[in-house]
Amino acid sequence: MTVVVTGAAGFIGSNIVRGLNARGISEIIAVDDLTEGDKFRNLADLQIADYVDADDFYELFAEGAYGPVEAVFHEGACSDTMESNGKYMMDNNYSLSCDLFQSCQEQGVRLLYASSAATYGGASEFRESPDCEKPLNVYGYSKLLFDQRLRREISADFSQASAQVVGFRYFNVYGPREQHKGRMASVAFHQYHQFLKEGRVKLFGSYGGYAAGGQMRDFVFIDDVVAVNLWFFDHPEKSGLFNLGTGRAQPFNDVALSVVQTLQRGASAPASLDEALKAGLIEYIDFPAALAGKYQCYTQADLGALRRAGCDHRFADVASGVSQYMDWLQAQG
Repeated sequence: MTVVVTGAAGFIGSNIVRGLNARGISEIIAVDDLTEGDKFRNLADLQIADYVDADDFYELFAEGAYGPVEAVFHEGACSDTMESNGKYMMDNNYSLSCDLFQSCQEQGVRLLYASSAATYGGASEFRESPDCEKPLNVYGYSKLLFDQRLRREISADFSQASAQVVGFRYFNVYGPREQHKGRMASVAFHQYHQFLKEGRVKLFGSYGGYAAGGQMRDFVFIDDVVAVNLWFFDHPEKSGLFNLGTGRAQPFNDVALSVVQTLQRGASAPASLDEALKAGLIEYIDFPAALAGKYQCYTQADLGALRRAGCDHRFADVASGVSQYMDWLQAQG
């Protein structure tokens, strides 16, 4: 069985390769752009059959150069929500995805791809429905446009596809192998390094009607993201567009407290947010003017469609997932 993972040296892609390896699957074609060479670290401890540069892969795949392929996990994209070059974003996130979709359908190859909760943007509800889709940036729009294209071509629920097509609207994913992402790495990652450097964690102050540190997101641990991807890999009869979050919004305060409690294990660990604040372990800063009007203060995945599809995976909460992540980061030195 040959499987393709695009964005294989990235955060979610490399973890999917890891998940496939855990099942004994190593006939994996890893596709990425290693111009940023340090990303090789995400692949160095994994087993793959071949590596193909992203500039070469899509055309070769369309020509059938890799023989029979069971499925493509398409994680490759520009995921920088602050990127303002719309042409670059649309070329990378929309046009390439359209070409890949057509190639997969022609060859009968299953496609499991990364959409994004950024498609919801300024919405107050987070259902996989056009009336909830209000992107706030060109990244969110590039992801939404591909979802819309598939709805037109293979029906609203993707049921008319000739081979399985599944889109995952990832919410706020955090966990191992995201170190290359820079400013786009998770808040847990940044807080870990901030705490090591300064002995405290900084959070945005009040904004958008939320108290300091009270803005809420659906934070989802990477192991859960991999598990849901592989559930659909095991169920080729299931197609559609699905939210991939926990279904549980938690405030940034919860993330910060979990970071501090894990790194301060023992008698010195604060028992509550109030204790952490009094000890100066958590500090609030002014909300950045550059993010005003472009910031989602609240997200919570509606898991109705995922559950109706039969996926009953149970997701880690922030305390559990962040604790595991902090332990992993410490083990990496």
